Amino acid sequence: MVLLGSTGSIGRNSLEIAKRFGIQVEVLVAGRNIELLNQQISEFSPKIVVVAQKEDIDKVNHEKVLFGEDGILEAIELSKSEIVLNALVGFTGLKPTLKTLEVGKRLALANKESLVVAGAFLDISKISPIDSEHFGLWYLLNGRPVEKMILTASGGALRDWDISDIADATPQDVLTHPNWKMGRKITVDSASMVNKLFELLEAKWLFSPKSIDGVIERNSIIHSLIEFKDGSTTAHISGTDMKLPIAFALLGEVEEQILPNIDITSIPPIEFEKIETSKYPLWSLKEELLKYPKKGVILNSANDVLVDRFLNHQIKFGDIAKNILEIFDKFGDREPKSIDEVFEIDREIKETL
Repeated sequence: MVLLGSTGSIGRNSLEIAKRFGIQVEVLVAGRNIELLNQQISEFSPKIVVVAQKEDIDKVNHEKVLFGEDGILEAIELSKSEIVLNALVGFTGLKPTLKTLEVGKRLALANKESLVVAGAFLDISKISPIDSEHFGLWYLLNGRPVEKMILTASGGALRDWDISDIADATPQDVLTHPNWKMGRKITVDSASMVNKLFELLEAKWLFSPKSIDGVIERNSIIHSLIEFKDGSTTAHISGTDMKLPIAFALLGEVEEQILPNIDITSIPPIEFEKIETSKYPLWSLKEELLKYPKKGVILNSANDVLVDRFLNHQIKFGDIAKNILEIFDKFGDREPKSIDEVFEIDREIKETL
């Protein structure tokens, strides 16, 4: 396989699955964690390695090292692997997604932004999502008529804060996720509920449900539910570990145990809570985004910039939602009609911010 984002959380878990099931790793793509990358090179012997910055090439213990976005696209094109696992973070992941589909490879997709900004222009049939919620939905589908799909949210690090205090939360406050060990950006997105808006849009493109919504389930044990037309509701329950969706995305079917089963007698009481806009102001965009899902590029582009500024202590946490809502007021009538327009809208919004 080709692994984009090998030193991140998804990447490290993917390599564990590759090692367990004997999947050859042809390409490793990483950012600037060269020490971990060199360890991965030593263990998995890839044919091509790609790093983010040219100046890091000499630090990499490999004879074929490419760099930057062009290097990623070249590696995908040169590779003989049938599957690319895209675990890159942010809008950066879109061009590798497009290249993977263009050259006819199967895509194991952990880069949410690809579907959020360009789901209308991607061949969904070639994509296996790596996400506990979407994996759960796929796992529950059984050919029966679906009435509604429901994704669960943890509520993020600030879920128990007083509403009056949330706007002033620091990066340190927000990055302390109660249930998951994730990257910095997605942890911020969990606290703002942007992550769940992203996942609703992903589910919209992947499954075309009649109706879809999100609720808070604090344990992160139930990942998704489906209400069927006959009146029954089923839930997908598993541990908070991404190896399960990764294994299915890479292998297609899995017949051996990946995670321990949940001991249902030992889990805390399970409750579901509404996602309130008073605590999560961006949830007010839900209906507009589901009605006009191509507007996902507006949400993503603004969020990319604002989360980065927040993590660099340039703005307050409350400014993320405030500025995204202002961007929707300004760009809310824009819907891309092509991939080129996706990139154009992204550029315009980032220049505006």
